[in-house]
Amino acid sequence: MTVAHPIPTAWLTAGATGAQNYDEFADDAEITEIIAANPSSALAIEMPHRAPGSLGKSFAESLPDAVVRLTQAKDAGAYRRSDDVVVLYRISGPVPDPSRISDADGSTAYGLWCMVDTDQISTSAEEPGLVIRNEDVFLEKVRERVALFQALGHLLSPVLLLQTGRGDELHAALADAAAQAGSPFATDVDPAGRTHAIWPLAAGPLADSLRELAGGGELVVADGNHRSLAAQSGGLDRFLAVVTTPASVAIQPYNRLVHQLDAPIEELLERLEKSGAQVAPGTATVPAQGGTVHLYADGRAFAVTLPRDPHGSVIDNIDHALVERVLFGDVLGLEPGDKRITYVGGDYPASWLTEEVDAGRSALAVLIAPVTVDDFVEVNLARQKMPRKSTWFTPKARGGLVVAQVA
Repeated sequence: MTVAHPIPTAWLTAGATGAQNYDEFADDAEITEIIAANPSSALAIEMPHRAPGSLGKSFAESLPDAVVRLTQAKDAGAYRRSDDVVVLYRISGPVPDPSRISDADGSTAYGLWCMVDTDQISTSAEEPGLVIRNEDVFLEKVRERVALFQALGHLLSPVLLLQTGRGDELHAALADAAAQAGSPFATDVDPAGRTHAIWPLAAGPLADSLRELAGGGELVVADGNHRSLAAQSGGLDRFLAVVTTPASVAIQPYNRLVHQLDAPIEELLERLEKSGAQVAPGTATVPAQGGTVHLYADGRAFAVTLPRDPHGSVIDNIDHALVERVLFGDVLGLEPGDKRITYVGGDYPASWLTEEVDAGRSALAVLIAPVTVDDFVEVNLARQKMPRKSTWFTPKARGGLVVAQVA
């Protein structure tokens, strides 16, 4: 029995539609610039209100534009139809800049595009299911994803799932299948220089064996918490997924910018100390390990050890939870979804965040050590809930490579 199924009607890229996922950006203007430079990118469909031709409209008002763009792309041959397939996926790339905490060391990542049963999503130990989602979400983003797939009748970005039970077997099988597959059906190169390659696999022994491995054990949502909840909220029986392996991914830092402070940094530090935090001079870098977060404001850096809850669980006392509860909630009086907070994924180095502060576009940078893959899997298998925006998995599955028609 497997929860991984073929895609009944898939639209596969002809090579020019690949896109970063809609939530990979710290700056909305960057989305518009990318769409302007790459008008065939699926990003113009995923974020229709950020496309140059739709600026000034709300997300809802821009949905008809998204429908037109997808229809035009299909009519122009940007996508090619393939029925009842799973899709073999390989991501390979150059060795990254060693000065950055990064995902790849020149290794290759593998995955399988497929449809996964929505009723298998479990958000607590009391809720049965093989797909584990345990990260808080922003409901407005979920509503946008529902509205988009209901307007389009298609899913353009997958949920990234980690196969925890048979990950090593799946990794070996995907690597062998890719080695035997010949030239890819299509390739796409992302901004980091990684090459994304796909091969559609029709029903048969190979596709069936890969589906059995992909859906034969517990799957943890690594990326796409909002998309998976949108599938549930929108009544989809199955959602588009890439099932990958722990050996294929790493977790980079997930930092924060605060655009406005209600007091000078000195007062903020005093509040932190009164709350029980320890404050010392620091560096404007991502901490090498958890336990201390680095703050940067007014050209100065501070190392802050936030007070832990002696009665809390392990997950209550990880750095991301402490930042959310102590720094944002108790000290700054901000809810996690406050528009004054920007969540900045690991594709943006610490230097980018400090430059935003130095330029006056933000008041405070919060630099947090990344969660490890092993810790992430352990927390999820224990059905504990991760704080929102605490894991930035890389490499990410590229949107717009495999599109699933759902209506």
